[in-house]
Amino acid sequence: MSTPYTLRAKHRRSALRTLAFLSPWLIGFCVFFAYPLISTVYFSFTHYDGFSPATFSGLKNWSYVFNDYPLFWPALRNTLWLVVVMVACRVVFGLGIGMLITKIKTGVGVFRTLFYLPYLAPPVAATLGFVFLLNPGTGPVNSLLGDLGIPAPDWFTDPSWSKPALTLLAVWGVGDLMVIFMAALLDVPKEQYEAADLDGARAWHKFRYVTLPNISPIVMFAVVTGVIQAMQSYTQPLVAGKVASGVIGNSGQPFEPGYPDKSTLTLPQLVYNLGFQRFDYGSACVVALVLFALSMAFTALLMKRRGGLIQAGE
Repeated sequence: MSTPYTLRAKHRRSALRTLAFLSPWLIGFCVFFAYPLISTVYFSFTHYDGFSPATFSGLKNWSYVFNDYPLFWPALRNTLWLVVVMVACRVVFGLGIGMLITKIKTGVGVFRTLFYLPYLAPPVAATLGFVFLLNPGTGPVNSLLGDLGIPAPDWFTDPSWSKPALTLLAVWGVGDLMVIFMAALLDVPKEQYEAADLDGARAWHKFRYVTLPNISPIVMFAVVTGVIQAMQSYTQPLVAGKVASGVIGNSGQPFEPGYPDKSTLTLPQLVYNLGFQRFDYGSACVVALVLFALSMAFTALLMKRRGGLIQAGE
């Protein structure tokens, strides 16, 4: 007969066994998430240049970033623009290409490879290639548009066209979403399509009431991961701005990120600019916390909406 003492001992051993199995995750969570997050919050309220000891400064860093730092609000607007427009375009094009390839009867492997290969291109090399292709003076894209009589934009040298050009670059590398959507589309039960055909459903109705409800978890996954990636945009906007401005060929030249006219500036660039170029780690931590809060807010909103930006079957 078990006594209260033996029952408590069993519960204690069970709790320790569970904790032992959870310990790898708990250690990783504490070391790589909790500790860096707490440190970032702490340093955001201090004056710290990476050399001298941190000193408490209250809300001075927050006031500086929101009121006096001229690059913060343009970077925030650009980042939100990329989140809304770039993510939507990537999801729509990825889903469209995935649906197109699933309908092809012959040569599926060739088309799948051709659409997936751009995703494997290194970000810097892909950006360099796009800046060359979209060069206003010598680029083949503008030459072709001129031959067709279409007004050619200045792309990466025009503040109103730099973000659409970055979006074209992101859509060009949409092969990862294409593969994910293809796998989801092939898992949709064919019986549901057959039932829809018997009911006389058109293509749009079959997509809305059969395809979309079945792949809505995958759409949500694509949107959430796309938002996180867009919030972390750093390499492509920075490289595009440097190449378009002509600075990248001479590393000794000073370069303020965001060319042209702060239109390619993003929040991750500010974290690097403040922390590793100006040695203002307190202000850099403020921008990092804003970026973290926005990522969590977008993710929570999309999870609550169940299908992200697409309302599946509603």
